[in-house]
This record gives sequence, C-alpha cells and structure tokens, in this order.
Amino acid sequence: MEALILEPSLYTVKAILILDNDGDRLFAKYYDDTYPSVKEQKAFEKNIFNKTHRTDSEIALLEGLTVVYKSSIDLYFYVIGSSYENELMLMAVLNCLFDSLSQMLRLGSTQAGGLHELSSRQAWATKNVEKRALLENMEGLFLAVDEIVDGGVILESDPQQVVHRVALRGEDVPLTEQTVSQVLQSAKEQIKWSLLR
Repeated sequence: MEALILEPSLYTVKAILILDNDGDRLFAKYYDDTYPSVKEQKAFEKNIFNKTHRTDSEIALLEGLTVVYKSSIDLYFYVIGSSYENELMLMAVLNCLFDSLSQMLRLGSTQAGGLHELSSRQAWATKNVEKRALLENMEGLFLAVDEIVDGGVILESDPQQVVHRVALRGEDVPLTEQTVSQVLQSAKEQIKWSLLR
C-alpha cells in the first residue's frame, strides 16, 4: 500500500460564496474548475445551503470539500477548500472577510451620515453584515475578496490590513469613474482644506 505524499503548497481556497436567506447567490467566486458551469455552481450552492442553513456548526464536509461558514442576520458566508486544506486557515479567511466587511460597512455608514456616535441599535447592527448594506457596497466586497484571496491563494487574513488596502484602492478611482456624489464630496474636501490654509 503506497502512502499518499502531498507536495508542500500554499494554502488555497476553491470558492468564496455569499448567499441570502433563501439560498440565492449574492456573490460567488470560484477559483478552479471543480464546478465549471453556472448550472453546476448553482446546484452546489443550493446543496450547501440546504445542508448548513439550519445548523449552528461552523464546518462541514460536503462532496469531498471542506466548507466553513458563518451566518449573519440575512446572509450566509462560505469559504470552500479541498478536503486536505487546513480548516483553521479556511476559517481565518472567512473571519477576515466577515470582519473586513463589517468594518467597511460601519465606516461607510458613519462617514456617509457624518455621524460620530452610533446608537446602541446601530452599534449592534454594525457587528453584523446585512443584505441591504452589502448590496449597496458590492464594490467594497469585490475589493476585499481580491485583497484576501488571489487566484485561490490566501494572501491576507488580517481584517485591518484589508480595510486599509481597500480604502487606498478606493481613493485611486479616476475622475471619469466617480459618481456625482463622490465628485461633490471631493470638491467639498478640497474647498474646506483651501479655506483652512
């Protein structure tokens, strides 16, 4: 009997998914060809949701894959790796994604409203990520996922670093790609600083 010898490799992720309460896809990024067609991906997502949405555990083995997951209000976050992948590393990716989004959405809500103090209800809600807020900030989700995982290889597991890098990338948006409100906000900032000099 030959022993299976695995070559040393980087920690990898096969997919990152975010599903809503009904198991419908809000975000999905697959890093290999385990599920090459959209039809197969959606079937896998439904299967994952059906197996996990009623349980309180954080890990599952499904179809030969390791699945770590977390739920928040009306969303389900999944990080999927091979059956040989380190579950702790997959959980670190999941926690990094969740915490990064939570911080970015909290920062976005306080900056947008000009609020410096949050009510107790708002403070509780910012510890979680909800569907409406996520849909309004999908570009931040895309940037955060790209900072955490690239081509399936785990790059970052510190949410503070991810939030910082996403903020830097967000500042580099060309004028032609900015929304009117972003241009007006930028103009207000420039006028404010010119008056303070």
